[in-house]
Parts: sequence; C-alpha cells; structure tokens
Amino acid sequence: MKGITSYLKSIFLFKPEKEKNPFVLDDFENQPLDTENSDDGVAAGDSEDDGKGKQEGEQKKSDRKKRITKPVSLSARNSADDREKKKDKKDDTISSSLSTCLEVIKERYSADINGDFKIREFKVRVKDKVYPAFVCFFDGLVDNSLVNNNILVPLMTLSVMPMDTEDRPVKDIIHDHLIPQNQIKVCETYQEVIDEINFGGAGIFIDGLDVAFGADVKGWEHRNVEKPTSELNIRGPRESFIESHRANSALLRKILKDENLIVEDVLVGERSKTPCSIVYIKNLANSRLVDEVRKRLKSIKIAYLRDAGELEQFLEDDTYLPAPQMLLTERPDRVAAYLGEGRVAIIVHGSPFVIVIPVTFFNLIHSPEDYYLRYPYSTLLRLIRIMGILITLFLPAVYLAITNFHQEMLPTDLLLAIASSREKVPFPTIVSLFIMEIAFELIREAGIRIPGPIGPTLSIVGGLILGQAAVSANLVSPFLIIIVAVTGIGSFAIPDFSLGYSFRAMRFIYILLAGFAGLLGISLGVFIHFLLLINAKSFGVPFLAPFAPKTTGRRTNTIFRAPLWKEEDRPDFINPKDVKQQPFISRKWVKSEKGVEVDGEEDNDR
Repeated sequence: MKGITSYLKSIFLFKPEKEKNPFVLDDFENQPLDTENSDDGVAAGDSEDDGKGKQEGEQKKSDRKKRITKPVSLSARNSADDREKKKDKKDDTISSSLSTCLEVIKERYSADINGDFKIREFKVRVKDKVYPAFVCFFDGLVDNSLVNNNILVPLMTLSVMPMDTEDRPVKDIIHDHLIPQNQIKVCETYQEVIDEINFGGAGIFIDGLDVAFGADVKGWEHRNVEKPTSELNIRGPRESFIESHRANSALLRKILKDENLIVEDVLVGERSKTPCSIVYIKNLANSRLVDEVRKRLKSIKIAYLRDAGELEQFLEDDTYLPAPQMLLTERPDRVAAYLGEGRVAIIVHGSPFVIVIPVTFFNLIHSPEDYYLRYPYSTLLRLIRIMGILITLFLPAVYLAITNFHQEMLPTDLLLAIASSREKVPFPTIVSLFIMEIAFELIREAGIRIPGPIGPTLSIVGGLILGQAAVSANLVSPFLIIIVAVTGIGSFAIPDFSLGYSFRAMRFIYILLAGFAGLLGISLGVFIHFLLLINAKSFGVPFLAPFAPKTTGRRTNTIFRAPLWKEEDRPDFINPKDVKQQPFISRKWVKSEKGVEVDGEEDNDR
C-alpha cells in the first residue's frame, strides 16, 4: 500500500511528507514555543542529535505502552488523591494569628478591589482578656440586622458581662455564650469559611483561635410565593416554587408533616457550588433508588449549574430519547403527591422547578388538577389529552399520506373538494405543509418571547392574518390551514411542556415519512417510536410501565382514573418499601351489606 501511495505521489509531483514524531501528551509543556524556522531546514550540528531524538522517541513510545498496558490501580489512585486532599487540608488550616487570617482572606477575595466584600474589625473580651477579631461578609447577600444584632452586638457587649466559664476554653465560650445566631458552624480550614461566606454567611475570626466561625445570616432578595405560571389550574392550591431551595423545601414540609421526610443537601458545580437537595420519604422510597440518585448527583463534575433543566440533562439515562425521562414541575402539591408514592425529588437552588424521578409516560400526561376533580371528569380530560397527542403527531402526516398516496380512502365529494381547493396552489402538499407548520412554530415562539400582553395578541392576530394572506395568495389550500390549526390546538392540550416539545419535533419526522412512503412510512415511524419508548427507562423504571412490561399491581391511575377511595396501592414498578397507600375500606362511614360499620381494616377475602 505504501508503494502505491509513493508511486502516485511521484506521478503527480507531490512533495514527500516529512516523518513526524508521535505526539505524547506528557511532553506538551516541553515543546518549544518558537517554531517559525522549523520547516526551513536543519541547522548545522543537528545531525548529531538525530540519533538521540529517535532513541528518545522510541523510549517515550515504550513508556507510553507501559502506561497503557499497566494502568495505575484504582486503590493506588484513590490513596494518592486522599494524600493530596490531606496535604491541601493541612496547608489550608486556619492560623491562630489574626493578622495571617486577615491577610489570607483579603488575598482570596481581592478585598482591595472587591467593592461588596466587607471586613469589620472589633475586639472581644473573654476571661478579662481582650482579643482582636474581625467579621467578613458580602454586602447584599447577608441580612445586615442579623450581622449587627446577632454577631457584633453580642461579641462587643455581652463579652464584658460576668460568666461562670473559668474552666472552659475561649472557643467554647464564644460559641456557646457570645454568638446567639441559630446556625453557627465551627470551621477548621479557610475553604470551609469561604464556602459559608460565598453562600450568604459571615466568617468570624478571633486572634489566638485556630478555628473560625461561620454564621448563617443570609438575607438576599428573592421572589415571594406566587401562582403557578406554566401549570395553571381551576381547582386546587395556587402556590408555586421559587428560586430559594430552602423556601421550596419548606413548602413541601408544610404539606407533608412527616418526620420521615428527608432533605439531603448536595453541592453541584466546581465554581457555582449550587446547593441541591434530594428529597424523599425515608420509610417509603426504595433505598437503591435513593442511592442511585445520590451517586449520579455527586458524580457530576461541571463548573456551573444554573437551573434544574441543566441538571436534568446530566441525570437522564438516554440523551437521545425523543421523550423526557424526568418530570419538572413548579407545584409543591404535585411533588408532595409523588413523594407519597415513594418517588424522589431534587430541588435546585436558583430554579423554580423541581425534578421528580422516576416517571413514566402516563405521569407526563397527568395534570395536577386530575385529583381535585371527580374521577369521571378526570378520565374524560385524560382521554382528550391523549386525543390531542395523537392529533399533534399524526394529523398532518395522515393528511399528506392520504392526499398523495391513498386517495381511494376518501369519499368522492371530499376528494373533489380537496382537489378543487388545491387547483391554484403551485407547491406540492408536503412543501405547503412544511411552510405552514414552520410559520405556526415561528408565531408561537415569537408570542412567548415578546414580553407583556402583546405576545398572545401577536399569536392570534398573526395567525389569522398569515393564514388568510396565504390562502388569498394561493400559497396553501384552506384545508391545509385547518389541518395546521387543529394540530396546533392539539399540541396545547399536552400538560407537560417537555413532552409537548418532543411531540412537536416528532411531528416533522412523521411528515417526512408520510411524504416518502405514505401510511407505510407512518407505520414504520410508529414502530420505531414504540421500540424506543419500550426500551427506555427512567432510573431503572420502564418508561411505559405498568403496561410494557406488564406488572402485577392494579392499574387504577394510568389512562383511566379510579375513585380515590379505590386507589389503595402505590405503583408497584417503583418498588416502594410500603406498597399500601390506604386501607381497603378508607371510608369508614360506609356500612357493609350486613348493616355493620366496617372498622377500616383490610378484608383478606375480597
């Protein structure tokens, strides 16, 4: 092969390439910066170094092969990391000299140019001895009244009062008697204090102590609890999550007054250090599910985490699945209901949406209002939503397939009406369909992005004007306008916005399949689509459970909704620790056939 290549190069007068040494990653830093004259020739005296260069290259090759064939063991690598962490912790230990601490803090925070970083120096008297001290914080992140009343005033005034603490060290006296703040953390390293300050706390340093105190005095501005904006309802609670993860966990605790409700904190992001909370009910949630969520969350290594939508992309099982594998909701009542089934929620600081896992396809078509309506109405609304999903996915594609390939399926009068409406249209049906679908998506996107009340007005007026103008200009037929409008209305019936985006994107794929192969192409697309959904999982739970695979539990809350007093069991495919949600007879006032009131216990002979 080399001979043929060199022969062709000689025929076409190609300049022979110079032999290049293999690139070794470890030697990247040792490469010379000046390479301008590298191709001009070999300097005098370099011929003596050629042999050495080749030997060094071969040696590097063999070393690299050794590294590949004999990698470092996991235990050795972990022990090296532990030694490095211990070394860093030893170097980062807080000094007992206040001047050293002040210098380190000023250097870390660039206090000379950081305008919002404040340092307040003062003195503390303990055991008839005066200790210089200082407190540091970010102006705007802390509540100034808490800093004044719970830190500065007690340390500067209460320290002169007599206390029976002669046998106790200064650190304990200050921690137990002189700082009346409710949350105080004793920090042994500078990094611990810095983490507290960065998250709205205050760092307290006192001369002679090799520790510092981190006080939780957060006071940044945030939104108040408001009505939901993306999950509107007529009946039910009207509270939504906000951007503060502690306020969001409080909203959940207000609904679930259970001592087994666990809120486990995890920091995500090397620079943002975004606080996230894993929320679950200890005696309900499957331990393996909680461990898997914790493992995935702690293994994420990114610089910044800004929203729950970003975290969803790092946690999902299949990135390329055309459907969401997690549920994002802004309603506390909905999250509380899912926690009561044994699921796990993730709260992200700075995001008004909470992630619920695992979920199935049927959870995504449920609305929070389903449980506040009587079960016949809820079932009817779910059937209407499923009809909207089918219309969104298949109506344009079926119209295209029938008009292009299967005209015999239409009644003669309808076929003639469609043909007469398309008589002056110069474009094929698939082109006209794509034009109108893209125009509809543009109008919808513009209506969302335009602020204020102009957005909905633009969507309605723009759609009417654009449709009428397109029909008048003979660019599309009136039947096509009806098809696109009904498809858009059907997409609005999908309750989950992520699922709606998925079906809106899949609609174009079905249109292409219908344009190439008619109903056969649509059938092929449905087959592949179902294969993907059947194979998908959300944290180990099949996406189409409890139907594919079929489970042994009662399916009372999937497509059809049973009365609430019949929903006795939690979903079995989640494997909760307690399957029973309520007793067999949950309405004690109901009398049995014999006229004796039941006691609420489960009847084993049912």
